[in-house]
Amino acid sequence: MASPSTAEGSAKARLVLLTLASGQFLMALDSSVMNVSIATVAEDVGTTVTGIQGAITAYTLVMAMFMIPGGKVGALIGRRRAFMIGCCVYGAGSLTTALAPNLSVLLVGWAFLEGIGAALILPAIVALVAGNFSVERRPAAYGLVVAAGAVAIAVGPLIGGVATTYFSWRWVFAGEVVVVLAILVLARRIADAPPGERRSVDYGGAVLSALGLGTFVYGVLRSDEWGWFQPKPDAPSWIGVSLTTWLMLAGLLLIRLFLHWEAKVVERGRDPLVDPDMLRNKQLTGGLTMFFFQYLVQMGVFFVVPLYLSVALGLSALETGARLLPLSVSLLAAATLIPRFLPDVSPRRVVRLGTLALLAGAVVLMAAIDAGAGAEIVTLPLLLIGLGMGALASQLGSVTVSAVPQAQSAEVGGVQNAVTNLGASIGTALAGSIMIGALTASFLTTVEANPAVPDSVKNQATAQLQSGAPFLSDAQLATALDEAGTSPEVAEAAMAANADARLDGLRAALAILAFAALIALFFTQRIPSTQPRSTEP
Repeated sequence: MASPSTAEGSAKARLVLLTLASGQFLMALDSSVMNVSIATVAEDVGTTVTGIQGAITAYTLVMAMFMIPGGKVGALIGRRRAFMIGCCVYGAGSLTTALAPNLSVLLVGWAFLEGIGAALILPAIVALVAGNFSVERRPAAYGLVVAAGAVAIAVGPLIGGVATTYFSWRWVFAGEVVVVLAILVLARRIADAPPGERRSVDYGGAVLSALGLGTFVYGVLRSDEWGWFQPKPDAPSWIGVSLTTWLMLAGLLLIRLFLHWEAKVVERGRDPLVDPDMLRNKQLTGGLTMFFFQYLVQMGVFFVVPLYLSVALGLSALETGARLLPLSVSLLAAATLIPRFLPDVSPRRVVRLGTLALLAGAVVLMAAIDAGAGAEIVTLPLLLIGLGMGALASQLGSVTVSAVPQAQSAEVGGVQNAVTNLGASIGTALAGSIMIGALTASFLTTVEANPAVPDSVKNQATAQLQSGAPFLSDAQLATALDEAGTSPEVAEAAMAANADARLDGLRAALAILAFAALIALFFTQRIPSTQPRSTEP
């Protein structure tokens, strides 16, 4: 059998990489493709926007809950088999979603089946890259695979916009079925490590990890509605503290119990879901920490920038997607070219420079957003952010997997994807909360200072916006003011205040993302300074 190093330059190796990158692209696409079509999907299946948002939340929850057990499945039955089974489950979910007549069927297909499929596929991809490419070539392979996922998030709104505008949102999921079939045909070329020794399954660990991650992520996802610490009006609370805080604390406690349980499983000589000793590895935890911050900043940016383009500037879904393309181009370039032309570069230096690029991009974008600014101002910041994301993608996957024996690569894949899921959830929720909080404060302050607005209107605005002002376009606000019968003077003041408040909210969200990138710089020291090398003869 040809070794990975002898096969890497061949067409077979390129096909393997294309197959795995396609799987990663497909998994990430669902996180962004329908965001521009929520209202259309809701109307088509006879539900509300809240119902569709609940389906998206459920999809995220299912992935978070089963990602670590999904990694262990690959170790038990074989990585390629887990990958192909996951593709079958995911394809069944996509087909169910494409044909869904109502919300219940949509939930089964989109949230449950696709979520379970993703929990099997994503950890297997990490392990299969490790098994099909030598240590020296893994940075380039991981870079392309991770970049494929990030590109999917960037072009998702464009794909969703085209499908919804000219065809139907259902064609997106039907197209996913076709892609899954192609992946299943090509997956036969992927080399697979033999499954591990059949030992007892750690059901207790699976339950604790699922409950811990699911509870924590659910709390984060409800933060916009409930508030992070101080409960919003009519939001659930306990002893005056938002239920979000309690859910996050409960999730952390369950994760701590999970790690304690795993230590006891090892003491009894049984097979743990995740070996706790693995998490004491400085290189592995350093890579996981940087993955967390990368996805926190990345998903925050993908939340903020489309809002600026589509709501503040009024661009269409197609125009918004086109403006995000510079990020995809620079991301792909950095992820593929850095390992190719700088194979011996220090991973720590690349990660540090990539994090600085994320920080610089967020700061430049924050400074560029201003009244009268056009869509062109996002180009340079997105190029910087794409370069940063690509630089991190080119190194972190190899850093985490090379930190442990290859036999544990599937478990690393499960933990790695659980961490990135946490980072993505927190990044989106944090950016959204900060943005709405700053927008509301700015709007109310401006209205209060305007003598043209009657005191009765000021008091009414303060009372109605206690839980946060909505992020509205000029057209949406004008329609609402007209329906409310507002006087021209008050309407003009509200329009001006809303325009300024939107920008203040966007700047505040970008500021918190820049701060997160700054914090991440302090953890780059845990990344190794030399590239891993193969110990094979």
